[in-house]
Amino acid sequence: MDLPEAPAPAASSGPYRVLARKYRPQTFAELIGQDAMVKTLGNAIARDRLAHAFLMTGVRGVGKTSTARLIAKALNCIGPDGQGGPTIDPCGVCEPCRAITEGRHIDVIEMDAASNTGVDDVREIIEAVRYAAVSARYKIYIIDEVHMLSRNAFNALLKTLEEPPPHVKFLFATTEVNKVPVTVLSRCQRFDLRRITPDMLFAHFSAILQKEGVEAEAPAIWLIANAAEGSVRDGLSILDQAIAHADLESGEGGGGKIGADQVRAMLGLSDRTAITQLMATVLGGDSGGAIDLVRAQYALGIEPVAMVRGLMDLTHAVTLAKVSRHDDPALAAGDRERIGDWAQKLGFAPLNRLWQLLLKGHDEVLRANNPLEHLEMLLLRVIYAASLPDPGELAKLLESGSLPTMPRAPRAPASVQDGPSDSAAVPIDAEAGTEPPATALTVAQIHQLLETTGNHRLAVQVYDHLRIIELDPGNIVFAAVPALGGSFARDLGDTLLTQTGSRWHVRPGEGEARPSLGEIRAARVADNGERIRELPVVKAALAAFPDAKLVEDDDNRHKSQS
Repeated sequence: MDLPEAPAPAASSGPYRVLARKYRPQTFAELIGQDAMVKTLGNAIARDRLAHAFLMTGVRGVGKTSTARLIAKALNCIGPDGQGGPTIDPCGVCEPCRAITEGRHIDVIEMDAASNTGVDDVREIIEAVRYAAVSARYKIYIIDEVHMLSRNAFNALLKTLEEPPPHVKFLFATTEVNKVPVTVLSRCQRFDLRRITPDMLFAHFSAILQKEGVEAEAPAIWLIANAAEGSVRDGLSILDQAIAHADLESGEGGGGKIGADQVRAMLGLSDRTAITQLMATVLGGDSGGAIDLVRAQYALGIEPVAMVRGLMDLTHAVTLAKVSRHDDPALAAGDRERIGDWAQKLGFAPLNRLWQLLLKGHDEVLRANNPLEHLEMLLLRVIYAASLPDPGELAKLLESGSLPTMPRAPRAPASVQDGPSDSAAVPIDAEAGTEPPATALTVAQIHQLLETTGNHRLAVQVYDHLRIIELDPGNIVFAAVPALGGSFARDLGDTLLTQTGSRWHVRPGEGEARPSLGEIRAARVADNGERIRELPVVKAALAAFPDAKLVEDDDNRHKSQS
């Protein structure tokens, strides 16, 4: 009976290999971002000036171990005809090249220092280097994460590392070169592998996606390139995850399209549009709107610390835009326009203030037991700090005597109030254009304020005993002395709040303190007294009346205080 011919079984493609392994560079031409190192190695091989030990250092995923394997292939390649010598372009088809690529060459020994840290492990290497290579031109030892070796192991390796046999080469790789002893570093030719720039990663990932037959939006690839932080391996791992996510979303076994929103959600990044809206509410002084936006994002699964990072990234982008150095291809046209608008209307001083507040708040939110509450308090702190007068404005108010008695509502600088309605309410003050007053002048003005309002007890304490360590807008740190008493900080803070309409944080601290107004005056009086005593007429008067004393005139004393 004639039966239909059974179809031949499809050839198995083997187990899936992740992109980081599948696209590991096999030649120096495929090693991206390390042109200086490749040129140095090429010249050294061409001139037969090869070092006996190489050290590759750099952040994770920039190609340290891959470079070590490429050097091993370059030194042991014999060419397709078996007659070649060391070359910067190994053929990849000869037996040594294929064996090294597959990790089975008997003369290329890879060792993980993290699991072989002791002196006994190094002693095995010292014993083995005496014997020539079995089949290769050089016997090569590749030691990964070499900084994990113990101090005794490093010491045991030193002599062999300095004067190895001519048939032995050492290739070290490490992410923490500062932990490698200087005695080892001095015996190696060191290569610092640089981080891979986002544009290089974008081009590399785009080429890989084309080979894999996967479509992706350009902003999605930029997001992955930025998230990689200069590491090819990290970026390929994220790309692998994004491809799997795209396949799942499309409901097919392959061919899914990677979108920017999808990558952002996968990485747990806050929505850029929502962050832009949050920034607008913060700059506009809308505390209720800011809280509502934060809670809406939190309900969608966005972590509070991710929202803080988003605000920091946006603040950084606006600051760079002010100096024409901001260029983020992942930004939409609308976001780019808004950043440019903020860059024109906000000065460097308020942007720096906003950055410092967010930077400090980031650590607080990261360590908090309830991050959402800390984020809400952080935003309220940022909005409230925008209404504090700067030192120059406070000095003018004190001089004119027109201090407000109630807290002021957040206000926008004049340059912003004239702008478009959707971004006009920006209470963070533009640069005042005046230098902050000297510390002594500011303390003197505070003393005058206390005297004017009839708070003589505090005025005397400020004049005689207040030694300033730090004096910033809304912040006073002073040296604690018994004469001030335990309630001084609270009393002074409450009084300044009542008289200036702004909250001042007054607290004792440690550090170098400036003398008080009274001490400055006493030193000045003592200096004046010494100079007066040297006058001939005064010397004659004191000689004629030995019991006479120099006394400062009360009117002059009051003038000096004021």
